[in-house]
This record gives sequence, structure tokens and C-alpha cells, in this order.
Amino acid sequence: KKLFFKNLLIGLSFFIIGLFKKNCIADNLELIATPIFDNTTAENINFFNAWLGSTAYSFQIYFDFSSYSDMAIGLSRIFGFRIPANFNSPYKSSSLIEFWTRWHITLSRFIRDYLFTPSLRSLSKLNLFSYKNYKINLFLQIFISALITFSLSGLWHGASWNFIIWGALHGILLTINYFYKIFFPLKIPRTLCKILTFFS
Repeated sequence: KKLFFKNLLIGLSFFIIGLFKKNCIADNLELIATPIFDNTTAENINFFNAWLGSTAYSFQIYFDFSSYSDMAIGLSRIFGFRIPANFNSPYKSSSLIEFWTRWHITLSRFIRDYLFTPSLRSLSKLNLFSYKNYKINLFLQIFISALITFSLSGLWHGASWNFIIWGALHGILLTINYFYKIFFPLKIPRTLCKILTFFS
């Protein structure tokens, strides 16, 4: 009985928090973002509207996904099951590499374990690049692997060129992140890194 009531209370807490995120935050942000995107033309868009719509939409999709994750965790816990957390404050990430370990964690792990890492290993075994500099070879392997992996990830989100392009762009941005990490490991203040990551 104690275990049942413990799971019930924890599950209800997660579910209520998720419901609050969805109904009170995400849905209200949608009321800001959707009209701006639906009425975007060269005549009525301006600097303020563009940033307001983009920022509202960014937080809308975050709280949408986060709320569904919380509610799923809550319902599972009520019935005595434990499923892993799917979000870990991704907007606090200081790099895109870190971001993809915090956003949609279960999908990111699947992509890493079954697409990105095997692709990287295959390219390494094929030895397509024969530069004397190991770092150059590694970077090129990462670039191709990230481009393939994230393009497929975009396709997973929807059978549309928009999603494929979105995935490819993320693959390119992630590769740029790896480029600086491999060749120019600069020490940049974490706060600045967080700002750059959020707006990328």
C-alpha cells in the first residue's frame, strides 16, 4: 500500500506539472506565435514581431514536448512503471553537442547509438580520408555522419523536405561545434556559450 500511494502521489505530481506546462504555458505561447507566423508578409513583419514570434514559438515547442514527457512519466508511475526523463533543461546547454544530450533524450540516445556512432565507425573502417592530420580525418568523418544522421532524424519528424532541411542544418551546426572543439578548444564564458547556443 505504501508503495502504491507513493507511486500515485509522485505520478499525479508529474502529471499535474505537465498539464500546467501544456495548458497554462505552451497553449498561451501558441496564441502569441501562431498569429505572427500565419500573417507573416513583407508588409506586416518587423524586427519586433519577428523576434517575438520566434522566441514564443521556441518556448512553445519546449513546453509542449516537456509537458507530454512529464505527463507520460506521471501516468506510468501511477501504474507502477518508471520511464526515463526525456528533457533536462536543454535551453541551459552551452553547446549544440550538449543540447542534443538534454533535448528529447531517448530519441537522441537512439540516434547516437544506432545511427551516428555506427556511421562514424563505418567511415573510419572504410578509410575514405587519408590526410596525415588525424584531426582532419576525424572532422570529415563527423561531418558526413552528422549530416546523414540528422537528415534522417528530420525525416523521422515528418516526410517533408522542410524537416530534412531542418535536420541537415542541425547536422551542419553540430559539425561546426565539433570543428571548434577539435581544432580550436577555446575557453569561452559559459553564459556566452548558453546565449549563442540558444540563438543558434
